Amino acid sequence: MTDHVQVTAPDGGVFDAYRALPESGSGPGLLVFQEIFGVNDNIRGICDRLAGEGYVALAPDMFWRLEPRFERKDESDMEACMAMVGRLDFGDAAGDITAAFAHLRAAPECTGKVGAIGFCLGGALAYLCATTARADGHGIDAAVPYYGSAINSMLDKADDLVCPTLFHYGTRDPFIPAENIREVQDAMAGKDVVTVQLHDAGHAFSNWDAPSFYDERAAAEAWPQTLAFLAQHLKD
Repeated sequence: MTDHVQVTAPDGGVFDAYRALPESGSGPGLLVFQEIFGVNDNIRGICDRLAGEGYVALAPDMFWRLEPRFERKDESDMEACMAMVGRLDFGDAAGDITAAFAHLRAAPECTGKVGAIGFCLGGALAYLCATTARADGHGIDAAVPYYGSAINSMLDKADDLVCPTLFHYGTRDPFIPAENIREVQDAMAGKDVVTVQLHDAGHAFSNWDAPSFYDERAAAEAWPQTLAFLAQHLKD
């Protein structure tokens, strides 16, 4: 079952989030953070796939303060998408992320544990969620950031990353050079709960709706790793 729910932001504003429920109607929660294309068919499809794995998947509209329900199908309108990212206030975004986390954690459909997964821009938002979002003294239980290019500008928050985290990167990513990946690896050194997984792929390799980015082989490699990781930390 899928629908849209409304989340109340810290400043009292209200924004939409796409929700996909498992067949059972309940399960661990998963926040799904969008790429620069917004909450589009790809992100809704990921939510649906995760619901099929037994999770309550919630994709908050992170561009709601700029243009509610903004979405583009693929990379054909990169200029508009990049303009949205350029206008995104990450301070406001952190508050909205916390609100979405608290909403999901308190939802009767959520059985307790909550994780976060995100792609591209959403990879950075998943990292931001893991390092800043707290509800009733609790943070999320696991995070899976896929190729989050903005993570390097947030490495001052690395000490606050305490939940199990699986980073996915492509070794041929033109937007995240090898030295940036090494910076992340160095910042995470010594954290037993963190894994940095490298794939022979470019950027956005998991996005089946973006033909110039999608890499079927790498996507098929990363997805089972992601599901095994989430099951280990959210279903136990």
